[in-house]
Amino acid sequence: MRIREQRKREKMRELQRMADRVCSLILISDYPEIDIEIERSKVRERCEELYPDRMELYEMIYESRFDRLWEQFRVCNE
Repeated sequence: MRIREQRKREKMRELQRMADRVCSLILISDYPEIDIEIERSKVRERCEELYPDRMELYEMIYESRFDRLWEQFRVCNE
């Protein structure tokens, strides 16, 4: 039981690290948009692998965060 909980947490941390990376890339103003889109896709794909039944939650949390950061830190700089 304990090992299963540990694996579950590791998966959550992995997804969080990937999402944090995308957020960081958005904040680095000279990082190309296409590369950020590729990284966003990687996060989405990994979430689909780990939590296929939680994609709606993924959209609400991560995609909305990425969009918000993009609007705040990229749109005004273009």
